[in-house]
Amino acid sequence: MNKVDKPEAFDLDALRRGQTTGDDPLHKVEGERKAEISALARQIASQYAVANYSPSIVIGQLRFLEFFSLFGIALGANFFVAVDPGAHFLDTSISAFVGSLLALLFMQASDCYHVSILRSPMGSMARVLGSWMASLGLVALTNFLFIDHDPNYRSILAAWFVLGAIYLLIERNLIGFGFRRWGRNGVMERRAVIVGGGKPAKDLIRALEQQPENDIRICGIFDDRNSARSPDVVAGYPKLGTVAELVEFARLAHIDMLIISLPLSAEARIMQLLKMLWVLPVDIRLAAHSNNLRFRPRAYSHVGAVPLLDILDKPIRDWDSVAKRAFDIFFSVLALILLWPVFIATAIAVKMTSKGPVFFVQKRHGFNNEVINVLKFRSMYTEMSDPTAKNAVTKNDPRVTPVGRFIRKTSIDELPQIFNVLRGDLSLVGPRPHAILGQTRDKTFGEIVEGYFARHRVKPGVTGWAQINGWRGEIDTDDKIKFRTAYDLYYIENWSLWFDLKILFLTPLRLLNTENAY
Repeated sequence: MNKVDKPEAFDLDALRRGQTTGDDPLHKVEGERKAEISALARQIASQYAVANYSPSIVIGQLRFLEFFSLFGIALGANFFVAVDPGAHFLDTSISAFVGSLLALLFMQASDCYHVSILRSPMGSMARVLGSWMASLGLVALTNFLFIDHDPNYRSILAAWFVLGAIYLLIERNLIGFGFRRWGRNGVMERRAVIVGGGKPAKDLIRALEQQPENDIRICGIFDDRNSARSPDVVAGYPKLGTVAELVEFARLAHIDMLIISLPLSAEARIMQLLKMLWVLPVDIRLAAHSNNLRFRPRAYSHVGAVPLLDILDKPIRDWDSVAKRAFDIFFSVLALILLWPVFIATAIAVKMTSKGPVFFVQKRHGFNNEVINVLKFRSMYTEMSDPTAKNAVTKNDPRVTPVGRFIRKTSIDELPQIFNVLRGDLSLVGPRPHAILGQTRDKTFGEIVEGYFARHRVKPGVTGWAQINGWRGEIDTDDKIKFRTAYDLYYIENWSLWFDLKILFLTPLRLLNTENAY
């Protein structure tokens, strides 16, 4: 997908600040938006409860497979054909690496890694084999001009080319069979919900169905209008509920995309919808097939020939999520290796100074609003503990043990969350997970900050951008949760591995400030 090139009419920054244009009949605080979905919607959501395969991830894995396979075939050809396989092993390895890499680059340039191409491999086999031939031709020319080659290098190259071509022919057909099967079974697709019914939705669905390269599976339609204005069934797809119910539906199902089927002229209505929907970790697109107004090409993504205006993208997706997960595992294991004496000493201190378990388990909001069990070293007396965190810990709180006071100020009580990271519930860096009943005085966080649940578009973290900027500890005023949320949303919008690394290494330094930690 192309990066969002936002039309001026859609001021998304204003949206995130809670500002919209026109009347807002949908204006309700986030804490009140959870709606009970219908039995039909819940049944359909259950069908999509298992995550599907991302085409981007699968194609990336295919590239790795083809590179290492062609590289291995080259080494095998050298071993069986060369007069002395060891004498020119380094030269052969370099040639194999370069040839395999060139093959991937040529196939990429020839569009051989597009989903539609992979589904019908025989139609693109000429391009695949042509790319393979061109890469081997360049390797052969380089060997001839610059490398002191094995006497049998022509035979080695011939064997590499023939075996590589046979491999690509067989492998591409197997991959094509797999792609077609995954498409039929719904394993590899983009799951979409249409927002808005009636004729615009019908026209959009018909346009999508006519595209031979369509990888969209429509899971249903949501519309606030009644049956008189918006039929209960559109182009064979049922209307599952209102937009408010869509928020809950999308959290139960693994939805990838929301497509708004409204004309650009309905700006106020679109902004109302976005104000509700941007908190979800999904791509949000605006159907543009019937609009005469056109923006620059990079503002659009396409399903076949159907243009969709890119409004919001799901954060930290595909290979970014893989890189972030690898980052989490590496630094979590490193932290366990370095901090195991602290773990043992703290466990002993907690156990010896007050009765009860060493660890305290608390339910908190995780990714996409899912409830997760977060581990901490117990810092309160067992009989006074508050698993719901409805009553926040305050300065000189009598519920906190002497050891608990120290480990809370130094944040040592948070260290067991490294196990949550390894389990996949948390990330090392991200918005801090709050207790499910977290509140300031008599109002929940969602009632104070509109857009609060947009924090949950990514996995929560052990540390975060808000924490290293001083927003940690007790939340006893509305401003504190507002600033925390603002910093969390900034992190999500500006995420990178370098940003994570910066936050991770600044965390120990910023923990020296214990002013708000009780």
